Amino acid sequence: MGLKSNIYKILRIWNDIDAVRKGRVGKRISRRAAGKSAGKAIRKLLK
Repeated sequence: MGLKSNIYKILRIWNDIDAVRKGRVGKRISRRAAGKSAGKAIRKLLK
């Protein structure tokens, strides 16, 4: 793994903790799920 991917992982965890603190966990989970499903759909289209 490169430095860039490690930084992104750390930031993702940091943002998860921040969402818990601010009470925005549900919104963050729904956005991440939407992003994953959109990515899968785009991958299928481009195959």
